Amino acid sequence: MELLAAAFSAACAVDHDSSTSESDARDSAAGHLPGSESSSTPGNGATPEEWPALADSPTTLTEALRMIHPIPADSWRNLIEQIGLLYQEYRDKSTLQEIETRRQQDAEIEDNTNGSPASEDTPEEEEEEEEEEPASPPERKALPQICLLSNPHSRFNLWQDLPEIRSSGVLEILQPEEIKLQEAMFELVTSEASYYKSLNLLVSHFMENERIRKILHPSEAHILFSNVLDVLAVSERFLLELEHRMEENIVISDVCDIVYRYAADHFSVYITYVSNQTYQERTYKQLLQEKAAFRELIAQLELDPKCRGLPFSSFLILPFQRITRLKLLVQNILKRVEERSERECTALDAHKELEMVVKACNEGVRKMSRTEQMISIQKKMEFKIKSVPIISHSRWLLKQGELQQMSGPKTSRTLRTKKLFHEIYLFLFNDLLVICRQIPGDKYQVFDSAPRGLLRVEELEDQGQTLANVFILRLLENADDREATYMLKASSQSEMKRWMTSLAPNRRTKFVSFTSRLLDCPQVQCVHPYVAQQPDELTLELADILNILDKTDDGWIFGERLHDQERGWFPSSMTEEILNPKIRSQNLKECFRVHKMDDPQRSQNKDRRKLGSRNRQ
Repeated sequence: MELLAAAFSAACAVDHDSSTSESDARDSAAGHLPGSESSSTPGNGATPEEWPALADSPTTLTEALRMIHPIPADSWRNLIEQIGLLYQEYRDKSTLQEIETRRQQDAEIEDNTNGSPASEDTPEEEEEEEEEEPASPPERKALPQICLLSNPHSRFNLWQDLPEIRSSGVLEILQPEEIKLQEAMFELVTSEASYYKSLNLLVSHFMENERIRKILHPSEAHILFSNVLDVLAVSERFLLELEHRMEENIVISDVCDIVYRYAADHFSVYITYVSNQTYQERTYKQLLQEKAAFRELIAQLELDPKCRGLPFSSFLILPFQRITRLKLLVQNILKRVEERSERECTALDAHKELEMVVKACNEGVRKMSRTEQMISIQKKMEFKIKSVPIISHSRWLLKQGELQQMSGPKTSRTLRTKKLFHEIYLFLFNDLLVICRQIPGDKYQVFDSAPRGLLRVEELEDQGQTLANVFILRLLENADDREATYMLKASSQSEMKRWMTSLAPNRRTKFVSFTSRLLDCPQVQCVHPYVAQQPDELTLELADILNILDKTDDGWIFGERLHDQERGWFPSSMTEEILNPKIRSQNLKECFRVHKMDDPQRSQNKDRRKLGSRNRQ
């Protein structure tokens, strides 16, 4: 065993970079393991004098892995079968643990700033400092409490906790970074097993229920369940290949090559399913309202212990949740692999393919809802000016709402005017602004318009309560081919800033953007999920990390999500600020790595992989 340990450690030293990275939020528990204190020691009990005896030992990590016996197939199958959590529970627990761990790291900011790395204070001096420390702690907003799922029977295991891993002695051989990588790959596999279990329950417990089949018309059933059988079949094959990979060795070699192949060749079934989401939600609501038998049966099926108290709707959205989560899991692997290695190239390729799938899913959903929305808006408009065609395949609504327009020229305004402001209604599309007045019959009379690219906004300095939240909108070329200026008043500061951001998206915000590539920026993490209520808002998932681009005094933040660079507004109450500058900097560095462009080295590695694949065939 000592010889094996020495050989394995020597191989790890060849393959791993000597530099260490900051502890990751979700993997911090894996950073302190027996036998992992120093990467310079070849093995347990091996001395420098014994090293020459390893001349015939493997020189690469891959060769060293071959010396470890694989785990019997039955062990992995039993593990998969014994996963007790449904995917909804598994996902929530994972993200809540990530939030809690990040909180603990963030809470160490005071200790990190007060404690000098090279401190040589005497014990007496340290005790005095500890006594003085509580006297004036920095004020910080109380963190909302999150109760983690702590069911001992949940079988939410770490890779390093498996009996086979502990008994093998491999934990005393692997370096800490490799253990974190193993945990990341293990989570992808076990979460896929949990997802398959939940998806199978959707089919067997709901879709194939004989009473549901009798109640629903075939067309209704088709819209409600779409191609879920195809999604289930792909998940089953995907999980089977992941299981086979894990059976090869107790130390997982890689999983991203499998992810890449399935994302490129098989995950199109997710696009079909997710694109149907708009019709699926509408059909489900109609069935609940119009068919009492369906409503009662669904309520009865939801009470079955198999469902763990989860609603039917949470099973319907499983494919969309999984494909987005899978991309994040690959990102987590990508943060842990060695730079410029084969595994990094594979992870980058898998992440790129998953991004394309997720983007196609989002576009599919948006296309369905946008087309109906544009038709509805077109019917409500009456043009006082030359008619502008509203419906277009490349046009969508960004924001709509009522604002107050100041009457009369700017120079002649007076507080003695009977009515200083008049209501107008704005429809802002991605390429066009339409200015209307609301008229009886839920109609809008259009009296001006301008291309979005020819809009300019300017915030008015504070001029008292009457003129608070007022900004100037300038149309460089309006419907009459002239320049026009509107002085507009919003109902609140956040509403004013949201309009200004939407009307002129390229204007400078209060804080810098993620794309500026600065290594520090105000950041928040999502601690309560939020569903966007308006087109300019951003839907948040638990544990999302966002850069703050702008914020208002009445509780709204304009942010940019790090993992996909999507921007939008959201309530600050849904998030909490990340105070530790080291964590903020690490978050940005990791995202730069995930989204870095192809370089020559990566292209060469990719070509080698393709050539190797052809040779094997």
